[in-house]
Amino acid sequence: MILEHADIRITPGRNAEFEEAIQRGLSTVIAHAKGFRRAQVQRGIESTERYLLMIEWETLEDHTVGFRNSPQFADWRAIVGPFFAAPPVVEHFALTDARA
Repeated sequence: MILEHADIRITPGRNAEFEEAIQRGLSTVIAHAKGFRRAQVQRGIESTERYLLMIEWETLEDHTVGFRNSPQFADWRAIVGPFFAAPPVVEHFALTDARA
């Protein structure tokens, strides 16, 4: 399992519109992508125009090759892209054996 972590900054004052759009994009586009497992979105408290999008993929390539090179990626960006104040910062993480 790979975790995609996207740090998203949106245009001020558009929170409600963005939250509706990202939910729509997740349910209509991302959820149907090969290798998608689950997603979660969190909004910043101190910086209310900052969001963390976390998506679990089966493999890194499911996201970086399969999804990003598909027509679905353009559909996704058409839904959420208009709200971006800057390009999202996207990184990938792998689970370690450390547990609490």
